[in-house]
Amino acid sequence: MGSFKRMALVCAVGALLAPLAQAESWQVAKDEQGIKVSLSEVAGSKYKAYRGVTLIKANVAKLRALHEDVAGACAWIHECKVQKLLKREGNQIWTYTQFNTPWPVTPRDSILKVTTEEAADGSVVRKLEGLPSYLPEEKGFVRVAQVEGFWKFEPKGDSTEVTYQVHTEPGGSVPSWLANSFVVEAPFNTLKALKEKAEKP
Repeated sequence: MGSFKRMALVCAVGALLAPLAQAESWQVAKDEQGIKVSLSEVAGSKYKAYRGVTLIKANVAKLRALHEDVAGACAWIHECKVQKLLKREGNQIWTYTQFNTPWPVTPRDSILKVTTEEAADGSVVRKLEGLPSYLPEEKGFVRVAQVEGFWKFEPKGDSTEVTYQVHTEPGGSVPSWLANSFVVEAPFNTLKALKEKAEKP
């Protein structure tokens, strides 16, 4: 019976890890200015997940402060039009963001729950979860249907390795050329602008 239980546990763990293994098949799409952007297919979705990684000459505390300035962060988030804090509770915040999109695509908006977790080694992870039905839809905007991802700040000497990984279902209809460019430009431009902001004296 013991060995049966062990086998069942191994199978269960394998089933849990299978989707993660698939999501880890990353292909580098852009590697410039010290920023590497990789893409991965996501089962059941026509939109790819993106991951951007860069090294920023700033400490974790400074990067965290830039993130926690919700309205100010809009200045360095790709195509952000406006962003505001809806609620703060313990280590969680709820944010509302409006994004610019090129004509003729309808502008998008999103609601995120961000959960911040600190590790013993000084690294910080900010988990991103889309909550599309948290507020009624705004006229003139298509609500982003799903967001799942994270930011990770990992201390590296006097610098911080920053990882920004997200998979989004943008809702409504999005031309393939825009979807394909967004998954590269969003992490690259966001990390580039964050790097410039954080490294200013």
